[in-house]
Amino acid sequence: MTESIITLFHNPQSRSAGVRVLLEALGAPYEVRFIDLKAGANRTPEFLALNPLGKLPTIRYRDAVVTEQVAIYIYLADLFPAAGLAPALDDPRRGPYLRWIAFYGSSFEPAVVDHAMKRPDIEASTAGYGSYDAMLKTLVEQLGRGDYLLGDRFSAADVLWGSALRWTTGFGIVPALPEIRAYIDRVAAHPAFARAAELDAGLMAEAAVS
Repeated sequence: MTESIITLFHNPQSRSAGVRVLLEALGAPYEVRFIDLKAGANRTPEFLALNPLGKLPTIRYRDAVVTEQVAIYIYLADLFPAAGLAPALDDPRRGPYLRWIAFYGSSFEPAVVDHAMKRPDIEASTAGYGSYDAMLKTLVEQLGRGDYLLGDRFSAADVLWGSALRWTTGFGIVPALPEIRAYIDRVAAHPAFARAAELDAGLMAEAAVS
């Protein structure tokens, strides 16, 4: 492997599954380092030196280690501009693109976790996401405005959201409303989802016999 290869520390049963889809969609050169979560491979000194939280996804490219799901999506999509999955800095869609990627990390995830854990509601002015209902309404309204988050343009933001919504609706954490279901189906039709799923199935089969 050369230094131009991206290393994805990965387990298909984690948030890194969506990052593999993104790497496939970008046509990026990458290698996978399987992290056996059941065996505690994310808690070893070697892995904690990369990501002290012991979390996936984590990637390494040359001398840069990038953690945090939102940062990874932005970083990778900008690293491969020819794939067209990130609006350029001077593109008027750049702002909305960043908005919806950031909305995932700053509003959707914390709201969904609080809701799933049945934590008491806190004052909307204190919660970064306002309220779960307001967050979900904002998202559903955006999904109803076009095929993708940026209208007719598929972007890395859709890989992030399509992966997350498929997982959260599958476990009943987020309601499979018609707008959400239709959006998941559109995004998951991208060939990168099928390619990543096939590769991950092989990875898990290898892990089961090793």
